[in-house]
Amino acid sequence: MTLTTWFITGASRGFGRSLASAALEAGDQVVASARRPEQLADLVERYGDRAMTVALDVTDRAQADAALTAAKERFGRVDVVVNNAGYANLAPVESTAEEDFRRQFETNFWGVYNVSTAALPLLKEQGGGLVVQFSSVGGRVGGTPGLGSYQAAKFAVDGFTRVLAAEAAPFGIRYLVVEPGGFATDWAGSSMDVPRIPEEYEETVGRLADRLRSAPAAGDPARAGEILVRIAHSDQVPTHLLLGSGAVTMAVDHSAAQIAEATAWHGVSASADFGAAYPVDLPAGR
Repeated sequence: MTLTTWFITGASRGFGRSLASAALEAGDQVVASARRPEQLADLVERYGDRAMTVALDVTDRAQADAALTAAKERFGRVDVVVNNAGYANLAPVESTAEEDFRRQFETNFWGVYNVSTAALPLLKEQGGGLVVQFSSVGGRVGGTPGLGSYQAAKFAVDGFTRVLAAEAAPFGIRYLVVEPGGFATDWAGSSMDVPRIPEEYEETVGRLADRLRSAPAAGDPARAGEILVRIAHSDQVPTHLLLGSGAVTMAVDHSAAQIAEATAWHGVSASADFGAAYPVDLPAGR
């Protein structure tokens, strides 16, 4: 039997750790990467030769190339590449230091770019594979106060992946964008820096900070990992997968609002064409 081989970034905790464990429990082979691979030693101890750890800072393209090369040399191929590494700091755009804004974007978007493009030659050579890009329901809906850099990067990941999927389809490469809602990971814990929030942003950013600190997350990362392993083993791979009931509700409501707005403004939008009736009345009300 040919085993499925996974390459997972940010595997030391959160979704990455849960997914690595789920894949190994399913009998697959996993290359688990992290900036500190010693944090993954227990996977090798428990699962033996089916687990491999590599050092990877996703912002370093050379490291991404080296890590994927090592994975191929060890297991012969990589069937599933998972871009999971990422983090968010919480602050208003106005008061976020540019260096911090750029550093978040460097990991959350350019890290995905680095690993995705490093994987392409390998996946093309072997005749296909699956690339799983971790985004967020915020990368579909947006507008969460305090998450300017994070959500901007997640929107960029989605647009980037849509183009990759169209370009790489002839090579048998599939792409899945995962959009979780609130999950019981460390994303809003020690991984998130929350500097002092300016008083004028207490009603927006401050309110979110309070909610993140006090409200328990409904999503189970272990179940999420098992779901993704099942999907990777099947022929039914969606282009986007919402995870968690809250994410589904947010996405459906957002899509309905988008359709309603596009419909209400259809006449104005169409009037921009040569030969169309012009001017037309703006929609009544807000």
